[in-house]
Amino acid sequence: MKNNSSHLSPLTSHLSPLTSHLSPLTSHLSPLTSHLSRLASHQGLRRYGANTTWLFAEQILRMIAGFLVGVWVARYLGPEKFGIFSYSLAFVSLFGGIAKLGLDGIVVRDLVKEMEKKEIYLGTSFWLKLIGGIITLLIIIITLLFQSILTSHLSPLTSYLSLLTSHLLTSTNLYILIIAFGIIFQSFEVIDFYYQATVQAKYISIRKMIQLFLSSVIKIILVLIKANLIWFVLVTLFDAISLAIFSWWIYKSQALPNFIKYFKWNIAKRLLKDSWLLLLSSIAISIYMRIDQVMIKNMLGDREVGLYSATMRLVEVWYFIPMIITQSVFPAIVSAKKVSEELYYKRLQQLFSLLIWTAILIAIPISVFSHQIIYLFYGERFMEASKVLVISVWASSFVFIGVGSGNFFLVENLQNFSFWRTFYGMIVNIILNFILIPSHGIQGAAIATLISQATAAYLFDIFNKETKKIFFMKTYALIPFRSYKCF
Repeated sequence: MKNNSSHLSPLTSHLSPLTSHLSPLTSHLSPLTSHLSRLASHQGLRRYGANTTWLFAEQILRMIAGFLVGVWVARYLGPEKFGIFSYSLAFVSLFGGIAKLGLDGIVVRDLVKEMEKKEIYLGTSFWLKLIGGIITLLIIIITLLFQSILTSHLSPLTSYLSLLTSHLLTSTNLYILIIAFGIIFQSFEVIDFYYQATVQAKYISIRKMIQLFLSSVIKIILVLIKANLIWFVLVTLFDAISLAIFSWWIYKSQALPNFIKYFKWNIAKRLLKDSWLLLLSSIAISIYMRIDQVMIKNMLGDREVGLYSATMRLVEVWYFIPMIITQSVFPAIVSAKKVSEELYYKRLQQLFSLLIWTAILIAIPISVFSHQIIYLFYGERFMEASKVLVISVWASSFVFIGVGSGNFFLVENLQNFSFWRTFYGMIVNIILNFILIPSHGIQGAAIATLISQATAAYLFDIFNKETKKIFFMKTYALIPFRSYKCF
């Protein structure tokens, strides 16, 4: 024991100054801990905290289950069939923004303000979204008709019945129509608006987790019994229908009023007037996210769509990270704006640094082990996708900082810049796809996405005086170990 104490003596002598330095820190932390204790006991904050926990839990579970089951389905179907399936989903997604009408945030906002009119708001938005879904379905059918005429070189005077039976209802077009039919059932999403406005995310999350479990089990069974592709397409329609049924069942189980019988034209006009910019933004995002897969299909073929889509699953699985980070620090950024501009921009700088280096730390190992990752998840048939993965994962760096810019746009009330940035990126992406896909294949599509993401999320800011400052902040964020500090 004597020897041990002699060894510990130098250690305690070194610790003494440290404890003396920590003493003032603990005195400063004491009020903070008591303040946090009071916050934790605050009923309203506990409610919001629980609400956020439910949302994050559902998102993370959906990400994990969707990724694992999706990879298994892709591996089973193979590049060509998975390409047909992915193209069908992407084609419908191009028009998905129309059906939503940009109403989501607008209706939640108005419900919070006038909860006593919830039946009117829910009913009016339900019928608007239902009409939007039907219009979207008709637009998809008309688009497929014109596409069939152009690709088959038929005269417009050809019998419409002949066109419908021999060209419109090809296997791929049939898959598109089946998936598109599910858009109509998105009208029941208005039930989510009520639970968002009343901070009851538990009911949204439970419903979605039950539906996710059923969908995942069905897909696993289909893989095990070696089912045809049509059954996986039908599961997509089942997802939309079952989600609507679960939504209605949970809503009615709480003895809430039937909103379907309500519709007010004056409220409908006001909602549409407020949401038109969000509608345009939603359409631009839908096209921006999926146009590459549609163009690959038409320029190269189904197999190439399958290879490209497989890499996108490996890249997009990480996109929940910037969403969680930005949502977590948004209150700190808003609070900093009230204190001082210096603190506000300091926290924005910290956010950009955190986002960009998180993305880089994800991209480096994926780039180095791209061959092994593709082989592990998808097998030998998808090995050509490894080069695409290397390019695509670096595009995610710009996605990360693009999400971070959203906080700046919200605080500065520059939501219109968010739309124009997306629109600009969409145009650049389409033009580059036309140039690069014919000459470089699916790697060309990945390069087009990388450049368009860089121009939209980074270079776009230098051309506007309101956003020029964050362009330099994003540039500074690339310098390691200089601008990162903990919030």
